[in-house]
Amino acid sequence: MKRLDQNNFNAVNKYFVKHTGVISKITDRIITVSLEGNLNCEACNAKAACGVSESNSKEIEVVNTDRFFQINEGVDVIMQKDLGLKAVFWAYVFPFILMFAVLLITSIFLKEWIAGLVSLFVLIPYYLMLHFFNNSFERAFKISILKYKE
Repeated sequence: MKRLDQNNFNAVNKYFVKHTGVISKITDRIITVSLEGNLNCEACNAKAACGVSESNSKEIEVVNTDRFFQINEGVDVIMQKDLGLKAVFWAYVFPFILMFAVLLITSIFLKEWIAGLVSLFVLIPYYLMLHFFNNSFERAFKISILKYKE
C-alpha cells in the first residue's frame, strides 16, 4: 500500500479515482473498507461496467502495511484510473471476447446448442485461472487509503 498525503493526491487528482469510506474490519494483513456512494464515478469512463458506482455500499480490501488505522475511521480509497480500466477489461471485456470467439469457432464444428454450452463452460476455467492468479492481480492493482484530515 503506497502512502499518499492529501497534498500529493490533490496535485495528481486527474490520474486517480477516490472513494470515501469507513474502515469496517482490520486484520493483520487486510483492511476492509466499506465504500459509500461517490460522485467521482460520474466522470469515470468505466462507470457503466464498474460495480462500485451502482450501489450505495460496497466493501473493498486493502493490504494492511501500516498499523495506524482504526475501525470506524473515515478514509479515502484511492486507485489509479488506468488500473480501474484494466480491472474492467479482465473481469468483463476479455471473458466476453473469449466466450464469443469460442462460440464462433465451435459453431462451425458442433451443433448450435452444444456450441453455446461450450462457450459458456469455457468461462469456468477462465475464472478459476483468475482465482489462482489472485496474488499477482493483488500486486498489480495497488489500492491506497488516506486518513481524513481533521
